[in-house]
Amino acid sequence: MERVSAFDEPLKKLLGGATAKVMAEHLDLHTVGDLLHHYPRRYEERGRLTALTELPLDEHVTVVAQVADARIMMFNNGRGKRLEVTLTDGSGRLQLVFFGHGVHKPHKELLPGRRAMFAGKVSVFNRKMQLAHPTYQLLDARSGDDGAAGEAEMTEAVDAFAGQLLPIYPACKQLDSWRIAKAVDAVLPSAQEAVDPLPPALRDGRGLVPLPEALLRIHRPQTKADIAAARDRLRWDEAFVLQVALARRRYADTQLPAAARRAVPGGVLDAFDSTLPFTLTEGQQKVTGEIFDALATEHPMHRLLQGEVGSGKTLVALRAMLRVVDAGGQAAMLAPTEVLAQQHHRSITEMMGELAEGGLLGGSDLGTKVVLLTGSMGTAARRQALLDLVTGEAGIVIGTHALIEDKVKFHDLGLVVVDEQHRFGVEQRDALRSKGKQPPHLLVMTATPIPRTVAMTVFGDLETSVLDQLPAGRSPIASHVVPAKDKPHFLNRAWERVREEVETGHQAYVVCPRIGDDADATAEKKGKTAKKQAAPDEEAEKRPPLAVLDIADQLAKGPLAGLRVEVLHGRMPPDDKDDVMRRFAAGQADVLVATTVIEVGVNVPNATAMVIMDADRFGVSQLHQLRGRVGRGSAPGLCLLVSEAHEAGPARARLSAVAATLDGFELSRIDLEQRREGDVLGQAQSGVRSSLRVLSVIDDEEVIAAAREEAVRIVADDPGLERLPELRTALDALLDKDREEYLDKG
Repeated sequence: MERVSAFDEPLKKLLGGATAKVMAEHLDLHTVGDLLHHYPRRYEERGRLTALTELPLDEHVTVVAQVADARIMMFNNGRGKRLEVTLTDGSGRLQLVFFGHGVHKPHKELLPGRRAMFAGKVSVFNRKMQLAHPTYQLLDARSGDDGAAGEAEMTEAVDAFAGQLLPIYPACKQLDSWRIAKAVDAVLPSAQEAVDPLPPALRDGRGLVPLPEALLRIHRPQTKADIAAARDRLRWDEAFVLQVALARRRYADTQLPAAARRAVPGGVLDAFDSTLPFTLTEGQQKVTGEIFDALATEHPMHRLLQGEVGSGKTLVALRAMLRVVDAGGQAAMLAPTEVLAQQHHRSITEMMGELAEGGLLGGSDLGTKVVLLTGSMGTAARRQALLDLVTGEAGIVIGTHALIEDKVKFHDLGLVVVDEQHRFGVEQRDALRSKGKQPPHLLVMTATPIPRTVAMTVFGDLETSVLDQLPAGRSPIASHVVPAKDKPHFLNRAWERVREEVETGHQAYVVCPRIGDDADATAEKKGKTAKKQAAPDEEAEKRPPLAVLDIADQLAKGPLAGLRVEVLHGRMPPDDKDDVMRRFAAGQADVLVATTVIEVGVNVPNATAMVIMDADRFGVSQLHQLRGRVGRGSAPGLCLLVSEAHEAGPARARLSAVAATLDGFELSRIDLEQRREGDVLGQAQSGVRSSLRVLSVIDDEEVIAAAREEAVRIVADDPGLERLPELRTALDALLDKDREEYLDKG
């Protein structure tokens, strides 16, 4: 019988049932391997007092500090007693309190001058920070007798501890950091049996320590150099194993069969190109070349098309769809919302003109039918669209997740274009891909530029094409922060600017975070309940976000009286939304007050101004995306970011960053740094997020890039990893079932 690896041993065998149960339920640690990969988040130097002035309220903390004084206090006419202990670190003070029978042991041990490590939840009592009933561990020996001998013993004990590094582990209320440290001590001998996933040549070539040594050093470092060496090694493991998994996915995709969709001279694509009133940018030509080359191969393309707001991704995607139609296939474009699906359908049919009316009276002989399919369509229109798809009459279909339903059948699905990938679950993307006779080619478009590290981790199963050049004729966009609270006259001027734009024949958007209807009020109430437990980030957080319906009403009666003000939001009936967008696009409305439904894909070249209310409530990338709706014609664009946030706060810093640059890639890096990567990765792939314990997608770009190169080389040489059984074992351990399924679907 095969021996269970030491790393797979259940923790309850070594630690006892109660501790193992807490670790499983609260820290998701089940095996020896799980605990050995539960790394300290920081280290305290014994003898160095922690800063007590920066403790976060309502959080569970661990501090190293010195007892300044301790006293027993009586209450309830002498029937109750409590022990109050004051800690100090030279810069701040913290009070501990113990009640009832719990006072005896700490009263004997927590004497003035003693150093200890304390853990508990920070609260406030009588306007003072305190820990109630903290657990603690003494760090120095008792001084024994009074006098020089005792003092010498004390100094010796402190010196013995000074400089030693105490690991502080991610902990929970039920299990303190040092109890986790004791549990780690119990399993640490098993580190010697760690299976090293890095090929020896790679490890030696990069000067990395062996894995057993790295685990010992990360948990029980003697010096700071030990920590650095261990982290370097463990970062490489995380980056490399993930990149090998992704490289194997990409390799497996190249082994799948797909119909090659090659150029057909004189087809619908050539006819379309001949009608274009402009020349493609160099970037569009380069990216199109990459996509066309991939479509011409007999294995499915899996490509991410990312680019700057307004760089012409839709045109690139349309030309790829027309190439597939020429080659006898069909193309499906999947959009995240009905507004966006309708907008894409409208802009694509407008771009194609009579070529989008194949088979219709007055349509081109070369053309093809372009159909829309959404959940809210009428029965007759839906039945006709489904019929056009199954017969092959429709070469292009644009729709929402309604495209994924079982009833939807294609004649020959050759290409799937997914717009705004991060808004779709992988299951949805996979379900659409399964509708082809053979796996169709896949093009994922993301409208928000992605930092290179995120592209290599979250989208690592896709090849990447980047459009970083704006088409000629796009106008510059001036962006300014409007501090509505400090300088209300600035806001008045903003509305004057909107009026001026309209008077010169242009149009404007006003964006609000909230709709302002009854459903909104319920959500707001829930939000307020949640907020009671969290400290507000900014002053402006204390009131509800501004709402479309309220602001539209105020503007129409006040500063924009006399202008044609319309509203657009996600809870309007689809036909009403489409009607509003059509009228705005046709210049029949002056100002569109909307939620973020206009964030992507909306293209009205005559709209030159945008005012974003409560701009601090939006993320950096979202603001950049919204701003990209103006300046799409020949007139310059104007974006005004209205905020009541405090001038010195982080929200204003975010807005200033957006106002300072139009470079989406630079803003995406700022966004990533401010949100930290958990947020970003969590949206896209929980598996990546939970496997990154030491690696940071913010700081470790070089490691990720190098690991990707090594992974590609190794998988090309040995796709089954037959010669690297240790790496195969590590893949099985690190890529649990959920993550493996994610990658398989990717």
